Amino acid sequence: MESKRTPVKKKAKELAKFLREERPDYYYLKNVFRELRKELEVEIQADSKKLPYVPTEDELKRYYNEVWNSSNFQDMLIIKTLLYTGVRVSELINIKLDNVDFQDCQIRINNGKGNKDRIVPFPHSFKELLAMHHNNMKKNNASYLFESSWKKKYTDRGIRKIMAKYSEKANLQKSLSPHKLRHFLFTWLKKQGIDDSLIQPYSGHESRQTLEVYSKLSLADAQEKYNEVIAKFPI
Repeated sequence: MESKRTPVKKKAKELAKFLREERPDYYYLKNVFRELRKELEVEIQADSKKLPYVPTEDELKRYYNEVWNSSNFQDMLIIKTLLYTGVRVSELINIKLDNVDFQDCQIRINNGKGNKDRIVPFPHSFKELLAMHHNNMKKNNASYLFESSWKKKYTDRGIRKIMAKYSEKANLQKSLSPHKLRHFLFTWLKKQGIDDSLIQPYSGHESRQTLEVYSKLSLADAQEKYNEVIAKFPI
C-alpha cells in the first residue's frame, strides 16, 4: 500500500526552507528539479495530444465561396493572406505596409511567436491583388496592411469575428479560425511532397529533430519549392 503523499503546497513550503538560503533563480531551480527527477528515477510524461482539425478542400471551397460572394475586398485579402502564408492571427494584424516585399513576393514577420523574426512567401498570382490593396492603404496614410474603417489595426478578436461570419454562411460544422487555415496550408504542402525542413523556415515552427537541417536552409530553397506547388492551391 502506498504511503499518503504530503499535499503539494505543504511539500513546496518544506522544500523552500532548504532552498531559501541559496537565493535560487528560475534556471537554478529548473536544473535542481531536473537532477531531482533523475535521482528519483521519475520519467517525464508527455501529454497526449489530439491531432488538430484540418478542414477539407470541399469545406474550404464552400467557405471561400461565401467570402467571394460578399464582395468585401478586404475580407477576401485577409482570408487569402492567412491561407497563402500560414501566419498566425497575432502576426497578421501586426504586418506593416513596409513589411511587404513585392519584388520577391515575401512578407517580413517581426516579433512572431517566441519574439522571432522570419520571412513568409506569397504566390506570384496574389501579387497584383495585394499590391492594389497595399496602394490603397498607402493613399489612406495607413501604417498596417489591414486596418478597419476607423483607421486602426484589427484586433485578434476582430479577425476571428470576420472568419466566423463566413463559417456560419457556409454552414460548416466547425467554424474556421486563422489557426485552422494555417493547419490546412501546412498539411496541404506536406501532401504535395514538401519536406518539413523546407516548411519550417516560414512556418515559425521549431523541433529538435529538424532544427539542425532548418538552420542550414536558406529561404530561397523553401520558396522555390513553395512556388512550384502553390499554383495548384485550391483557392
